[in-house]
Amino acid sequence: MRRRFFSGIFLALAAAASLSAQQRGFSPQTLRGEVWVELQPILGWHVDESFPLDMPTAGRRALEEAAMLFSAMIYGWSFHYEVGERARQLEEHFELLPVASITFGDPAFRVTEVEHRDTQFRMWADYHLSEAQMRRMRIWQAGSVRHAQARGYYPFAGERGTVSWLELRKAALEDAARVATRAILQGSERNRPREAHGFISLASFPYFFVDRGTQSVSARFRVHITEIVPFAVH
Repeated sequence: MRRRFFSGIFLALAAAASLSAQQRGFSPQTLRGEVWVELQPILGWHVDESFPLDMPTAGRRALEEAAMLFSAMIYGWSFHYEVGERARQLEEHFELLPVASITFGDPAFRVTEVEHRDTQFRMWADYHLSEAQMRRMRIWQAGSVRHAQARGYYPFAGERGTVSWLELRKAALEDAARVATRAILQGSERNRPREAHGFISLASFPYFFVDRGTQSVSARFRVHITEIVPFAVH
């Protein structure tokens, strides 16, 4: 049933893409992003279980990724960061918890363009913000929110064995969020803190790529630090 649902929704979206492209308007109420799916994916040393991908499967993956990224832009994550320090034999630990997520069937989510280019399936999508979501986006524009560009990496084999394509991308994105948070702390704190807490979101859709056996990503984040715990407290 799930596969049939995605097959149907993908075909309907693809058929309506050109009309949507003509009708769409760019405004502060609309987020826009592009995702691409490799049709012949090889994850590290193993071939993807669906290799090669048919178009309905590629469309489903693109929809899943776009929903995840729009959620990360609008709602973001709360984070708990134990900075770590080698001299004190303290390990670094970074944990993200999604604040909320966009679900399939959301009428504000619209595919505007699809393209099959060589071995890639590309999709552009828009998300029309509600009034409540627009208020949330304005919070990300507050003066206390800082921006940082960062790269993240995750091995294709995964730290706990083979993982799915979406888990790989999520893990790389989480690593980039850690790097961005660390960079902001290094730029704002004279002394290395013990812990930091706050919220972080994507500023735009990231760029995923492969680099030396890892799923890699370049992403821009918005970071709001709500609490810093110095070493003196411990």
